[in-house]
Amino acid sequence: MSGRLIVIGLGPGEVPYMTAQAVDALACADWFYGYGPYVDRVVDINDPRRVVSDNREEGARAREALALAARGECVAMLSGGDPGVFAMASAVCEQIERGPQAWRELSLEVVPGVSAMLAAAAACGAPLGHDFAAISLSDNLKPWALIERRLLVCAGAGLVMALYNPISKARPWQLGVALERLREVLSPGTLVIFARAAGRPDERITLSTLEEARAEQADMATLVIIGSEETRRVERPGQAPLIYTPRFAPGHDPEATGSQG
Repeated sequence: MSGRLIVIGLGPGEVPYMTAQAVDALACADWFYGYGPYVDRVVDINDPRRVVSDNREEGARAREALALAARGECVAMLSGGDPGVFAMASAVCEQIERGPQAWRELSLEVVPGVSAMLAAAAACGAPLGHDFAAISLSDNLKPWALIERRLLVCAGAGLVMALYNPISKARPWQLGVALERLREVLSPGTLVIFARAAGRPDERITLSTLEEARAEQADMATLVIIGSEETRRVERPGQAPLIYTPRFAPGHDPEATGSQG
């Protein structure tokens, strides 16, 4: 079967964040499927090969793209950030598992991209320098009780957390509740980063503490990073502070013990 589906991670925003592999994959495609704002980044609005859909239609989008690829076309499925992080690669794999045998015979390639959490972390230092977890606060596909449980487990284990989908018009309360629950486990001075539009021209990084953080500081274009008890802030004259999490666990500083990494 000659059909091909390429799931392409476009990175968090501007073209410089795209990988050379993603650029090459775009040049191979006959059709471009995706959520409208992602398609707009790389395909002219008048291009007849565009097929855009709402961000809640991932399953239908994946099925339509697979059916077209099964007819012999080379189809690009466009995804913001990395397609394997709360994005289209998993949706495509799910539909392949559920769909006809012909879809399993297709050539499938997943092209990785820079995830929003990596762009956000790079913008302020290295807050993901030690163990961390990525958690979506959207309860569209999982119950809120499970989200709360995962937040508390990760906080109790000392993991930095990158929170995707923190707030929207349909779910305005989740981030506020999440912050309140985390205050039960973490110290008030725990560092919090609000990274809005990381990797785009209107990028805005706001630093706060868990005690001072408010849900109103975020929207759906924001990624929120909750530091661990070890995450540190380094002030720099005339420059933004550095936020980083040491690579070593408490009591295991290699410079203090003389061990080598």
